[in-house]
Amino acid sequence: MNLFRTKSIEQSLRDTDEPEYKLNKTLSAFDLTVFGVGIIVGAGIFTLTGRAANQVAGPAVVVSFILAAICCGLAALCYAEFSSAVPVSGSAYTFSYASMGEIIAWIIGWDLILELLLAAAVVAQGWSAYVGVLLGHMGIQLPANFSYGGTVDVPAVLLALFLGLLVSMGIKESMRVETIMVGVKIAIVLFVVVAGIGYINPSNYTPFVPAPVPSEGIDSIWKQPLVQAAFGLQPTAFGLGGILAGAALVFFAYLGFDVVATAAEETKNPQRDLPRGILGSLLIATVLYCAVSVVVTGMVSYDKLEPSASLAQAFAFHGKAWMSTLIAAGAVVGLFTVVLTMIIGCSRLIFAMCRDNLLPMRLATVHPKYRTPTKITAIITAVIALLAGFTPIGTLEEMVNIGTLSAFILVSIGIPVMRRTHPDLERPFKVPFSPFLPILSAVICVGLTLNLAVETWLRFVLWLLLGIAVYFGYGYRHSRLATGKQLSPSIEAAVAADRRPEHE
Repeated sequence: MNLFRTKSIEQSLRDTDEPEYKLNKTLSAFDLTVFGVGIIVGAGIFTLTGRAANQVAGPAVVVSFILAAICCGLAALCYAEFSSAVPVSGSAYTFSYASMGEIIAWIIGWDLILELLLAAAVVAQGWSAYVGVLLGHMGIQLPANFSYGGTVDVPAVLLALFLGLLVSMGIKESMRVETIMVGVKIAIVLFVVVAGIGYINPSNYTPFVPAPVPSEGIDSIWKQPLVQAAFGLQPTAFGLGGILAGAALVFFAYLGFDVVATAAEETKNPQRDLPRGILGSLLIATVLYCAVSVVVTGMVSYDKLEPSASLAQAFAFHGKAWMSTLIAAGAVVGLFTVVLTMIIGCSRLIFAMCRDNLLPMRLATVHPKYRTPTKITAIITAVIALLAGFTPIGTLEEMVNIGTLSAFILVSIGIPVMRRTHPDLERPFKVPFSPFLPILSAVICVGLTLNLAVETWLRFVLWLLLGIAVYFGYGYRHSRLATGKQLSPSIEAAVAADRRPEHE
């Protein structure tokens, strides 16, 4: 049994030229940066800043954002090296398939599916919350059972279905919509920073790091961070531990730069543009997050911040209802782009796994006109709609984080492994100070996972066990590496579509 068989980089690149499975190369470095900013800037600013400050970190939430950014920055360097050397859909899944073997690639892919599906559902719920706030300012109240926090979150379901349809019509078309909305979102965020400065009360920054207090709502060992439960420590909020817990929580805010790598096959010049898109979007997001967290915690004392819709509520706190309405509208636009990008990233990841026949290959064919994996997009859209519509609020965020962190750990380890196994591979971008920085990245990611709840770890283990069962039940026996199966012959319509000029 060869669980660590590797797929050659040459084969991965050849697969991208099969007409029936070929995606259009239409994206530039600017598109990729917009793509990254579109997904990163949103959840953290609009839904997590107030919650992290109010519940675990206080004004020191800005330090939590910086720590999470350092962790993501190190991982981003690793992603940039991999994606520039292996510009193929699948992101970390594809990289690990070439460096560490099939079983590791499957685990990473399975983890990333968890991240993207759950993250899209969580953000769709956050979008629904801001829709409720916006409509409330307009005097419209949605039925409680069919809105945010109700029996069925209808706005979140409708958002997922609409965006799934948009993604199916083509990535360039999706990017046109996203570029406009990202521009609106950035304008709103800058407005928050500029307008909010005038309402800052310096006394709200004192104490900057509140003294540790027993955590509220943690009534069992299952809700404690793993590191505290393992050593029998008293669960606390605030203090140094609160800053670290805050970093583990707001880590969710930076999800997205890794999704940029899933668009590798649709990038005109991936060796140059992918590192720029990944690192550029992360830098922009970090600056915006830190600015907003400083302003919001200065406007309202951390203990009075609303855990949900905190930006809009901060201006409402100062009697500026029109500003609150404007920010709620900006959040509706901003979170729209996050869900859009998540769906794109998840569809491209599963596309790569199906093309390798670790999941059924028949799902991986692209539409002859739109050149998008429409079958896969339809399936994940339905799953996201169900999760967003029927999952209780607040149960998915940490699951997203642990799935992502586990992928980051393996990608970081993969850099020194790939340097040893493929020393002659052309690397347009290289992680500096390797293997020190990749190892540091892995260690920091492990540290953040230890600050996630025990029940999160239990759910994650169950998800992994399910993934292992799927792998041995289907993937191991049907994998193209095991069977030597070739991609299906191109169909006439796909060939004709592939021969059209790129700009069409």
